[in-house]
Amino acid sequence: MQAVQTLMKVFVTRRIPQEGMKILSQAGVCDVSLWDSDEPVPRAELLKGVEGAHGILCLLSDKIDAELLDAAGPNLKVISTLSVGFDHMAMDEIKKRGIRVGYTPDVLTDATAELTVALLLAAARRLPEGVEEVKNGGWSSWKPLWLCGYGLSGSTVGVIGLGRIGLAIAKRLKAFGVKRLLYSGRTAKAYAGEVDGEFVPLDTLVSESDFVVVSCSLTPDTQGMCDQAFFSKMKKTAIFVNSSRGSVVNQEDLYQALSKGHLAAAGLDVTTPEPLPTNHPLLTLKNCVVLPHIGSATYSTRGVMAELSARNLLGGLQGTDMPSELTF
Repeated sequence: MQAVQTLMKVFVTRRIPQEGMKILSQAGVCDVSLWDSDEPVPRAELLKGVEGAHGILCLLSDKIDAELLDAAGPNLKVISTLSVGFDHMAMDEIKKRGIRVGYTPDVLTDATAELTVALLLAAARRLPEGVEEVKNGGWSSWKPLWLCGYGLSGSTVGVIGLGRIGLAIAKRLKAFGVKRLLYSGRTAKAYAGEVDGEFVPLDTLVSESDFVVVSCSLTPDTQGMCDQAFFSKMKKTAIFVNSSRGSVVNQEDLYQALSKGHLAAAGLDVTTPEPLPTNHPLLTLKNCVVLPHIGSATYSTRGVMAELSARNLLGGLQGTDMPSELTF
């Protein structure tokens, strides 16, 4: 008599695109429990949901720490995150326990780069202000200096972190007639030639750029990197854009720089915390465009992210190759 295969327990921490759920349900190797909501799972429910799990499919908003790993127990083989970032996970603890980790790089590069360019243009050309003026009756007639902003043609753009996404942003911005493309990071990149990128010290990038785009990873070195000293070196006509991680920016220092005219404008797709409280000082400024972390928010990108997360999870459960495994 053939033994009945015991299904491995998987906890999915949020409602994800159906492309991913379909792959998990058709695999025939896992029993999936889902926190069936668009809102984050409460901590207590998360700890309860992962009990005895062999695999967890999580999001950036789920704190994967020692407490959660203890709650899951010794069965846990794999954690698959629906993100390219992994600063929500205690990697040392995960490594110590021999748990494999999957993530979703590459697939969100184009969507995030497009959104970053849109955010830069919105801040530089004062689009939200313009929309508001149309709605509130402020649009009276054509005026030569009304709602003037800054253009990319002939400008100097600085990209902090010329990785996959940074390079994709740079390629798109170059098409606008950017004159110089500066970049800064840990090392010079061989592929920077694709955008005629000049590798320069951070101070040079900050002081010479008309547009500063942050696209680096969150590390101890980059935590709070964009602070008062950083903003004071920027041109008063410069635009600052961050689509990496909120913690890279000291938001109080950014508020001071924007409100005192030390900086022309800023565009943020990431903040600390997320969501940003509606009474936050940055939201009182006309020259600060804040988006709700929608860098990868296209239907196709989110669908592909869900598929990749599911395949990473299955690879970890079955002890086979994962399409995108985080090595550490």
